[in-house]
Amino acid sequence: MSGIVIEKVRKSFDTKDGVVEALKDVNLNIDSGDIYGIIGMSGAGKSTLVRCMNFLEVPTEGQVLIDGKALGDLTEKELRKQREEIGMIFQHFNLLMQKSVIDNVCFPLYIKGKKKAEARKRAAELLEIVGLGDRQNAYPAQLSGGQKQRVAIARALASDPKILLCDEATSALDPQTTSSILELLKKINKQFGITIVIITHQMSVVREICTHVAIMYEGEVVEKGLVADIFANPQSEVAKELIRKDTGSDIDADSRLDAGREKGQAEIKSGEKIRIVFSENSAFEPVIANLILTFGEPVNILKADTKNVGGVAKGEMILEFMEGSTRTEMMKQYLKEKGLAIGEVTEYVGS
Repeated sequence: MSGIVIEKVRKSFDTKDGVVEALKDVNLNIDSGDIYGIIGMSGAGKSTLVRCMNFLEVPTEGQVLIDGKALGDLTEKELRKQREEIGMIFQHFNLLMQKSVIDNVCFPLYIKGKKKAEARKRAAELLEIVGLGDRQNAYPAQLSGGQKQRVAIARALASDPKILLCDEATSALDPQTTSSILELLKKINKQFGITIVIITHQMSVVREICTHVAIMYEGEVVEKGLVADIFANPQSEVAKELIRKDTGSDIDADSRLDAGREKGQAEIKSGEKIRIVFSENSAFEPVIANLILTFGEPVNILKADTKNVGGVAKGEMILEFMEGSTRTEMMKQYLKEKGLAIGEVTEYVGS
C-alpha cells in the first residue's frame, strides 16, 4: 500500500493572456488504502492536481511524495518505474479501438516485457475480476460505456499499481452504471488494498464511495476532512453549494410550505421551531416517525436536507411543534437521546 503527500504545490501555466495559476499552495495527505475524493466544479484545478500526483504535470513549486519518495528527486528512469505503481482511468476510457478487449488489457503488460502467454493469462484474470470474463474477444465499439470503463479499470490494474487515479471516471455514465462502477472500485480497494483517488464534480460520487474529501475552488483546497463530517457540518460556501446540489434542496423551505398550504394540506398551528442535525443515526432508523408515535403529537417538517452517507443519516431538518404543546421539551430531550444535535432556527421565517 502507498500514501500520497502533497506539500505546498503550486502550478502555473503561461498563456497568451498571461500566467494562469491553476494550483495555489495545495497541501494534502492521502493515507494508504484510503478512497479519497477531490471535488470541485470546472476550472477548480482538480484535474491538474491529479496529473501532478504522477508528474504528468510537474509542479511549479512544492513537492509530491509517494511512499516518502519525492517525485521531483527521481531520475527519468526512476520516475517511469514509479509511474508503473500509479494506475489511471479517465472519463473517455482511452481504449485502443482496433484492439480486442483482452489485447487492450495486455498492452501495459507487453510494454513491461511480459511474454504473450503470461500477459494474456493475467489479462483474463483481471477481466474476470471486473466482470467481463466473457467479453475477452469483443472490441470496444461492441461494448456499453460501463463495460468500456471496466476494461479501462482492468488495464489500469495490469501493472499491479499501489495507487489508482480516477479522473472523472464516471462522468460519462448514467447513474445506474456509475453506481456499479463505484461498487467495483470499492471491491478493488478492499481486495487489493489499493489507494484510490477520485476526481469528480459530483458530490453523490463522493458520498457513495469516499472516506475523505478535499473541496477545491479556483486552484485552492477550501475544505477537507472526513466525508461524513463535511456532510454533517460544511464550513465553506463551496461545500454547502455542492451538498445543496446533491440533495436537490434548491427550493426555499418557505415556498414549499406555503405551496402545500395553498393546496389545502393539513397544517399545525405554529409552535416552536428547532433545527436537528443528523450525524450518528442509522439512515434506516425512522427517528421522526418514532417521535410522533411515542408522544402522540404531530410534527411539521418544514425543511429536510438529509442523505444516506455510509449507512448513516447526514444533514439537517427544521421541525415545528404544535402551538401550546406541553410535551415540546420532552420531545426535544427524546431527540437528543437519539443522538441528534438540536439548535436554534435563525434564518427560517414561518408564516
